[in-house]
Parts: sequence; C-alpha cells; structure tokens
Amino acid sequence: MDIGLIGLGKMGGNMRQRLRNGGHTVVGYDRNPDVSDVGSLAELVEALPSPKVVWVMVPAGEATRETVAELGTLLGQGDVVVDGGNSRWTDDLANAEALAVSGIGYVDCGVSGGVWGLENGYALMYGGDEADVAKVQPAFDTLKPEGDFGGVHAGKVGAGHFSKMVHNGIEYAIMQAYAEGWELLEKAEMVDNVTEVYRSWREGTVIRSWLLDLMVAALDDDPGLSKIAGYADDSGEGRWTVEAGIEHAVATPAITAALYARFVSRQDDSPSMKAVAAMRNQFGGHAVKTPAPPGGDADGQAPEQAGAAKKAAAASDQPEGES
Repeated sequence: MDIGLIGLGKMGGNMRQRLRNGGHTVVGYDRNPDVSDVGSLAELVEALPSPKVVWVMVPAGEATRETVAELGTLLGQGDVVVDGGNSRWTDDLANAEALAVSGIGYVDCGVSGGVWGLENGYALMYGGDEADVAKVQPAFDTLKPEGDFGGVHAGKVGAGHFSKMVHNGIEYAIMQAYAEGWELLEKAEMVDNVTEVYRSWREGTVIRSWLLDLMVAALDDDPGLSKIAGYADDSGEGRWTVEAGIEHAVATPAITAALYARFVSRQDDSPSMKAVAAMRNQFGGHAVKTPAPPGGDADGQAPEQAGAAKKAAAASDQPEGES
C-alpha cells in the first residue's frame, strides 16, 4: 500500500523502514529536511493515491492536534488519518469528530516496541470504524511482530490509545517491582552477585519478561547503575491511567504507587529509580541523568550549564514510545 508518515524520530523513522522492508511505498515528512522525503504536508498528501492514508507520529498534545487539523484541510472524502503517537484518548474523540465533517476517517493506534520495533515489530492497539481500519490493515500487518499476537482492533475510536494507556500503567508497576527487588538484593549482605540472580530469573520463573531481559542488559552495561541518577520522568500515561481508574471507580494501587515513586525520585536520589531509568533507556532510548558531581546539578553539570541544557531539552521534540 501507499502511506504517508509524519514524524521520523526514534520510532517514526524505524517504522518507515519496516514498512518499506515490507514492500510498502512510504512518503515521509519531518521538520528535519535531512530525513524528510518531501518539503511539506501538502507535498506529502499530493504524492499519495486515493484513498489516502496518513499516519501521524509526532509528540502528543498540541503538536498532534495541529497536525491533524492541518491534514483536515488537505485530505478529503474517504481518506484516513492514523494517530500513532501517545495521545490521550479524549483527544481522539475530538479529532475524529472534526475530521468526520469532511468525510475523513480517523484511527487511533497505541504503539509499543520502542527502539527495538524495527527488528522485532511493534505491538499495535487500534480503534476506529471497521471500514477505516481496513484501509490501514496492510500497514498494521507489516508493523506488528510475526505470529498470531501483537495487533488488535480494540474497539471504536479512542479504544486504541485507552488500551495503550492501561498498558503503560501496567508497565509502570512492573518496572517498579523489578527496581525495588534489585535495591533490596543490593542491600542484603548475603547476596554476592545481584546481576546473576536477575539473569537466572530469565528462564523458568513466573516473573520472566522482556523488561527483565532489559534490566539485565542495563546491569551488564553498568553494574550497580553508578552512571545513572535515581531520577525517572513519566510520559503522562501513568497519570492518565490513575485518573481513569478514579473515573471508573477501579482501584489501581500498584500503578498509583509506581507513579508516585517517580515523583519522589525527583526530590532525592533513589536507588530503585536508577533501575527504572535504566529500563526506560533500554527499551525506549529515553535519556538518563548522570549523578551530580560536588556542586553540580542532577545531570552531572554545574548549575549554570545544567540550566542551559534543560532549556534546550525542553525545546526539542519529545521522544515517542513507552513510559
């Protein structure tokens, strides 16, 4: 199939390559001209045959809303917009309603797989009308992992991002459990090799998982995680999961505690948050902070240098992917 892809960052760029490897024709657009195939959204739309399918992979929030709104002026009856970023499901309802006025379909797609998706495939959770999903299905089939699992039409518009939100909330809790266990083992005098204990759990145990594999990889790279500060950001989806639990009267104590632990990490250097930060870096390429030198800030820089670095980071695009 022919498909337009907007946003060619860590995930978008790899998704373009996986789609091309699968035989699809991809026209990519990014603000960075070095990676873009065309110079504007209008050129991207013009290059696609009808019905046109355009997949958006830009930071959630205003950037996505503006991109979808502009596409609403460029696309027409029977075309489809896919939001594959980490948008909140409530944005999907508003976007779909606005596009429907012009007869443009809308599919929301939660994407998991991080920087490993090019090789392993992406887990996809998508929501929308059957007819709109069908127009995108060849791309879904190529992007998902091989085998029977990894892709699901979760329901109507909003269901994809709602499912991905819950996925990321669960991810918070699992990572926190691994991190707390690692800190406890490190503190116990009778355990001589914590990394090997974690490595042994990768086979035959009920807690084996890809996150555990990545935790071991992080420990192999940096035994004791001495190069990482005990500070972990959150992408927002953990907060949304807790809020959704409140809205639906569903108790989420493990997810809520994991979210609050990240807040605490920003007040003090937390050993368990070193592990959470290490796992986030392993699966999603999320930046980590280094321990502060005497008189320095939490990213390993002097206060005046750190302030400039933080301003620069705030102005850059948000990474796509996991929490």
